[in-house]
Amino acid sequence: MKWGEAMTKCMSVLGVTGSIGRQALDVVRSNSEELRVIAMSSYNRIDELIRLVEEFHPQYVAVRSPEQAELVRAKCPFTEVGHGEQALLTAASLQESTLLLNALVGAAGIRPTLRAIEAGCDVALANKETLVAAGDIVVEAARDHQVQIIPVDSEHSAIAQCLQGANREEIEKLIVTASGGPFRGTSVENLRQVSVQDALTHPTWSMGAKITIDSSTLMNKGLEVIEAHYLFDVPYSDIEVLVHPQSVVHSMVQFRDGAILAQLGTPDMRIPIQFALLGEKGRLASQWKRLNWSHISELTFEAPDYDTFPAIKLAFDCGRAQKTYPAVMNAANEIAVWAFLEGKIGYLDILDIVQRVVEQHQPESTFGLDEIFTADQFARKTAQLLIAKRGQKV
Repeated sequence: MKWGEAMTKCMSVLGVTGSIGRQALDVVRSNSEELRVIAMSSYNRIDELIRLVEEFHPQYVAVRSPEQAELVRAKCPFTEVGHGEQALLTAASLQESTLLLNALVGAAGIRPTLRAIEAGCDVALANKETLVAAGDIVVEAARDHQVQIIPVDSEHSAIAQCLQGANREEIEKLIVTASGGPFRGTSVENLRQVSVQDALTHPTWSMGAKITIDSSTLMNKGLEVIEAHYLFDVPYSDIEVLVHPQSVVHSMVQFRDGAILAQLGTPDMRIPIQFALLGEKGRLASQWKRLNWSHISELTFEAPDYDTFPAIKLAFDCGRAQKTYPAVMNAANEIAVWAFLEGKIGYLDILDIVQRVVEQHQPESTFGLDEIFTADQFARKTAQLLIAKRGQKV
């Protein structure tokens, strides 16, 4: 059964207790005749996971450690429980599953995506690292196994919706919108004083901590540019980023005749998640909040400030450089963001560390999964060394 076909769709959800996972379960609850969760995973939040297992009765559950597995087994003896990477791979590729929602954070999402593809399972992708670090490999595998990579991010979902019924040759440009985060218009000097709480206060979206910080630095948009390149087979020269503070226009497509199609809606991730999970039936009625046009006084757009926020330019450069540069950028950013959240470095140190790690990277002449994970580990270790040298900053 492929995306959009009839019957109840059996699906696996990796990262079920994260922001995307929780909102995906809202969609499942609202469409219980269409969707059934048969596998799920969680890295932490075991008490919450147990409540979800008791509610959804999945066949299989993956957790991080043996101790966590025992806790789940004790409360949920009706469900098979595994731990570690092998359990993630099992959860991603159950025979009965036709769709994987990958909402993991980090490079840990790459192998489960590939395992699902090899099992002939479509992938609703909310794990950026899968395409950022391993886009060439994943896209080729999806083509070979004739499965779909379905975008979950609001920006990529918007582009996919605008492209329905269009041919690749008709596209002139993809326009990816960005809210600009909480620091739009802030000077570099003022950014030196940014606290963790400041950076976690997003003006329009409610997201997890890591992605919220990425949104504030605009790294999130840089990662989305690389994803868009792979999802829609569009060269980087035909992808543009525009800052749109109202977060109403989620992205646009400009066609070669000059026409532009845009997808608009409230900043609610359940809307693109529902579209991804239900495919062509994603237009089913929902209770999600509607736009109130009488309350929208203006829709504005502006070019990003690349001098103050260099992440987007760095992402374009790494994407064009190909090989393992995107994987290195992504891994270094992940380490730097968590160091900032833990109070080990300052806000401006995040991108400075990422840039320094990328500059030190020397890619291998060959390119494959081994090289990707080697580069990933290089970036993490190098970033950690740079963080340690900077000492404690609060």
